[in-house]
Amino acid sequence: RKRWHKGLYRRQKKTKIPNRVSIDQRPALVQDREQFGHWEGDSLVSMKSKAALNSLVERKSRLLRLTGVRQKTANHTARIVIQHLKDLPLSARRTLTLDNGTENTGHELITSKTNIQCYFAQPYHSWERGTNENTNGLIRYYLPKGTDFSTITKQQLQFIENRLNNRPRKCLGFKTPNEVAASCVALHG
Repeated sequence: RKRWHKGLYRRQKKTKIPNRVSIDQRPALVQDREQFGHWEGDSLVSMKSKAALNSLVERKSRLLRLTGVRQKTANHTARIVIQHLKDLPLSARRTLTLDNGTENTGHELITSKTNIQCYFAQPYHSWERGTNENTNGLIRYYLPKGTDFSTITKQQLQFIENRLNNRPRKCLGFKTPNEVAASCVALHG
């Protein structure tokens, strides 16, 4: 009988996101962080329940929008993202870079409702959305792994969002994300 070595014959999963646009096609000026309105999105999951968190981070200002999601499905995620982005002026919603999770299959709905172009990072290249990954690490300071997200209230999420948005950052010249975002929206709004 022939023995198989573990892990040698695993197949890579194919992405199940229809009509995804690769990050390679994203405009080069997004990388420079000179322009306000380029967002990164991700989901934080809990092993304790089906509830999840959705985080949206603006690249230039590091402004965070944090929301709880009852289930990590495409419909729930798209609805939350649309809710956060539709009220912003057009100059504050230019691009959205997402990972390849199945919760992001509603990207075409997001584009049609908010007029924001969605791009997807390469599979297993989390550093292509580094701002969002770093912010998720800061969120985990308040909500460590093993936390049941279904028990987290909107007030607790708002508290975490306010703390992170009012935290001075060295990369912003010791300004807070709220200060940088307010000046960008005031200038371009």
